[in-house]
Amino acid sequence: QVQLVESGGGLVQAGGSLRLSCAASGRSFSTYFMGWFRQAPGKEREFVARISGRSFSRNYADSVKGRFTISRDNAKNTVYLQMDRVKPEDTAVYYCAASRVALPTTPDQYDTWGQGTQVTVSL
Repeated sequence: QVQLVESGGGLVQAGGSLRLSCAASGRSFSTYFMGWFRQAPGKEREFVARISGRSFSRNYADSVKGRFTISRDNAKNTVYLQMDRVKPEDTAVYYCAASRVALPTTPDQYDTWGQGTQVTVSL
């Protein structure tokens, strides 16, 4: 089972960019579907993006499509979330997660989570 550590969060102005990283330790990283989720204060955790083990499949929430890009480097055991043209409503704690399920669709199908990294978008 992998362990996950996110980094790269911080304060960014609306319209700016930020890249989140999620480093995985453990074996067989390339066999995991990886996802990014976020949770804003007072709201439920929501799906942001996911990527298959070999990067053949990538999916995004409608709210971030065209602005965020998920990618991974299996040689570095790392998954990334490039966030461009950010908006104040992107403010949240961002979590990466790993799943053994093919095409995971719900948070409970992810069995390993990172501790989260805060992203704050100012006007």
